[in-house]
Amino acid sequence: MVLDLAILALSALVIVAMAHPRLRARASWRAMITPLASIIGSGFLVLGPILDLRFGYWAPLAMALLCLVAWWFGAAIRSSIAVIASGHDPAPGWLEETADAALAFAYVISVTYYLNLFGAFAVSLTPWDGQTSARLVTSAALVFVAAAGWSGGFRALERIEYGSVTLKLAIIAGLLLGLAWQFGRDVSAGALHIVPPGLGLWDSLRLGFGLIVTVQGFETARYMGDEYDAPTRIRAMKQAQWLSSGIYMVYVCLLIWLFAPDQVQLSETAIIGMMKLVSPLLPALLVVAALAAQFSAAIADTGGAGGLVTELSRKRISPRQAYLVLVAAGIGLTWTSDIFSIISYASRAFAGYYALQAALAALRVGPGPRRIGYWALAVLGAAITVLGTPAEGN
Repeated sequence: MVLDLAILALSALVIVAMAHPRLRARASWRAMITPLASIIGSGFLVLGPILDLRFGYWAPLAMALLCLVAWWFGAAIRSSIAVIASGHDPAPGWLEETADAALAFAYVISVTYYLNLFGAFAVSLTPWDGQTSARLVTSAALVFVAAAGWSGGFRALERIEYGSVTLKLAIIAGLLLGLAWQFGRDVSAGALHIVPPGLGLWDSLRLGFGLIVTVQGFETARYMGDEYDAPTRIRAMKQAQWLSSGIYMVYVCLLIWLFAPDQVQLSETAIIGMMKLVSPLLPALLVVAALAAQFSAAIADTGGAGGLVTELSRKRISPRQAYLVLVAAGIGLTWTSDIFSIISYASRAFAGYYALQAALAALRVGPGPRRIGYWALAVLGAAITVLGTPAEGN
């Protein structure tokens, strides 16, 4: 009871703090919120159980490496932001368009990923919990997204983005408090679990490649040029990656010692069952957080995909037409793939985009160590695109 009250109090405190007019009025804060919301999204809820079961006591190292690779890719994009803002871009325009096309394709898969998690969490605490019910909810959500985009309703939906981000971060704060509380109790009782890795080195590496999408989202700062200048966007991306990396590391370092392997069932909603053992309040809060996170992220990426397709087609394809194609592809993917395969597909699609962005960064900087580093990063992105595997297949 005391823990439940503490979780509610902390969550409420975060909501009040984020709603403060002075904070919301700060341009640097608003600029950081968009990439932060994308990074700490659905992946946060899925990633913990995967790392716990597949990586065991190596999970903190795996998480740190994911954050490090994301930071490296972010550095390439930040370099490009600065060069483009200078007005002297030596990179070929066709390569930038190819990267944008890769991002539009990645958005198609990520929207499906977000809404599949939306469906899974929506039915997780109901009598209809199951794959078919979840897929029906996902399909309905995809149809709703298409209808909203066709009718121009995205603008209204986008207004609730800050509110959904506030709610999500407040619940995550409560989750971390609950985990810290349980960690302290288990340490006192000598009841921590040391779980061995479930995979060999090569399979671990390939699974890590398949999880890149869970720390993706920092690239959104690249496309906020109409609202913020280059220094603000660069600073916002850095701050979002610092904060999200800190949250991810605390989350994973607390989570992996609290559960024995037989207490973790690998599914898209595994975190709900795990948190029942910590606090009866947390499962319901996590469902609320998941629904808010998935839906707002799906809206944002659908809008982004529609805009990119229209731009790449020289306006021959309207955003409304692009939304219909995206949703049709999403429904097909929903009924033919499991969530872990979709996560892997999304990771590989974004890795392809990051590889192209790294190549662009290499072309935009002068000869020297940075150029070599960016070319190496492009090779890494290409390797992730080819080699990433789903968690369930390992």
